[in-house]
Amino acid sequence: MNIPNIKVEGASKQVIEQMRPDFRYGAINQIGFIAIMSIGAVVQLQIGMPESSQISVRPDIFAIIASIVMGGIMTMAPRWHTVIGLGVIYWALLRFIWGGMEIWPMHFAAPLGLLFSASIEVAKQWEKTVVLRLGKFQSLKGPGFFTILPLIDRADAYIDQRVRVTDFAAETTLTKDTVPVSVDAIAFWMVWDAKMSVLEVADFNNAITLAAQTALRDAIGKHDLAEMLTDRDRIGSEIQAVLDTKTTPWGITIQSIEIRDVVIPKELEDAMSRQAQAERERHSRVILGTAETEIAEKFALASESYRDNPVALHLRAMNMVFEGLKKKGSMVIVPSSAVETMGLGALGGLASLGKIGDQGGAAEEQNAAPDPVAQAPSPTPESDIK
Repeated sequence: MNIPNIKVEGASKQVIEQMRPDFRYGAINQIGFIAIMSIGAVVQLQIGMPESSQISVRPDIFAIIASIVMGGIMTMAPRWHTVIGLGVIYWALLRFIWGGMEIWPMHFAAPLGLLFSASIEVAKQWEKTVVLRLGKFQSLKGPGFFTILPLIDRADAYIDQRVRVTDFAAETTLTKDTVPVSVDAIAFWMVWDAKMSVLEVADFNNAITLAAQTALRDAIGKHDLAEMLTDRDRIGSEIQAVLDTKTTPWGITIQSIEIRDVVIPKELEDAMSRQAQAERERHSRVILGTAETEIAEKFALASESYRDNPVALHLRAMNMVFEGLKKKGSMVIVPSSAVETMGLGALGGLASLGKIGDQGGAAEEQNAAPDPVAQAPSPTPESDIK
């Protein structure tokens, strides 16, 4: 069932390979082509135009229009086949418009201009160009300006030698402890040998992506989920070493692998959250127990100081009672054992008697105060007055 699909893919790859450009054709090439066509038109004007012409048109205007049209076609299809085809069509068009043989400057201007402009190449600062001559490797060109031989040389590939970034992922892959995870990662790599990257592998971009995905799946199967979550740097270094071993013969080096995200199932994420919460609670209880133990040890040391010194213990008891009673409306509850041990009974009784005495004195003062109603004289009855 897959054989027809494989044949279709193979045929499409062959078509794409055959349609690959033989050179770059840009603004500089267009300017060179227009210049040569203009020179041919000027020379033709100096020689003179034939009288037997089918269409009345100036050669300079015709040359400019033809150069713009052919330059646009070359930009869309920069191949030597296109150069040959345009040259033949232009020659036939000239024979149709001007039937005489006195227009050789214009006849030769277009083919020479096409060949000359197509042989001019410019590579950017970060590029290397692989030049093939009759299908065999000839040299590496660039960066900057260089030329190739028309029809026999081909600028097969322009290799970018800057650091590149490729993202890849492994979806629903089982870890060593059989947990399904999805992992996203990125690879930083660069081409250090343009010749090997073209001659040793057909499509190094696709090859690096597939190799990185395979290495990532292998790494996931060799590690537990906890390691995937906590040791990302180490796992990335392991993947980088495996990939670098594969890509070194291609002239490519893998600088680093970074794992961006590890996605686990929602149910497992909730379970891990509850486990982490229980662990935090256990840790807090351990800390509380440790604090209680330290406090008990401090109290034990303090009891050693008070054991053979009853005066200090009594002073401490008085200070405790004072601190408790100095606030209004406060009530101090002291265990009976502490009352007996620290002598708080007598101290509490004295404090109570003091309070009762204060209250009795206040009552006597209130009773001793004169009653203004009782001291006022009673009115004399009218019978006595009479």
